[in-house]
Amino acid sequence: MSRLVVLTVGVTHSGKSTFAQALEGQMPNSLVIDQDNHADFINTHYRALLPKQGPNRIKYAVTQTIVDYAVNQTSYHLILCNSNRHRHARLKLIDYYRNHGFTTVIVYFDLPDAVLQERVAHSQRSTSIFSKASSFKAVLDRQQAESPDSGVIEPTVGEADHFFVIRNGDDAGDVIRQVAELAAPNFD
Repeated sequence: MSRLVVLTVGVTHSGKSTFAQALEGQMPNSLVIDQDNHADFINTHYRALLPKQGPNRIKYAVTQTIVDYAVNQTSYHLILCNSNRHRHARLKLIDYYRNHGFTTVIVYFDLPDAVLQERVAHSQRSTSIFSKASSFKAVLDRQQAESPDSGVIEPTVGEADHFFVIRNGDDAGDVIRQVAELAAPNFD
């Protein structure tokens, strides 16, 4: 049986972390790799290493090291809990996992803007993951303003072996069940 890699795709507060944790609880032999945890660790212990401008390359390097270890040294199904919104990078990830024998799954969080605005307005999440932003509202505003010219393109059917969309909280349970079933051994 092939291992699964589940890529969550969506803006801040769309439910990616909650979904990933719930899926991990329903899918035996799975592991969540959450880039926010890596950002929190770096911002807490290695803030002096953060770049003054440009992307947070140290965060990406930590994540890649963890991913490489999980891919090559474990038998876990992987749940990638980060935004994965840039199409080029997403397709590169999918190729990486396919080349390592994984079956690929995209779960796209396509919630209404009003729901997202409400969630960030009442967020209790720590802002310790930020290297530059001042609030989750600022992050959401920036993400919602990004254009396709920046490479942020919604995922589509066909990018991965399996594709699911969550448009509201009620969809999550059904998608978790379906993805967990993909990971279940087939004894036919």
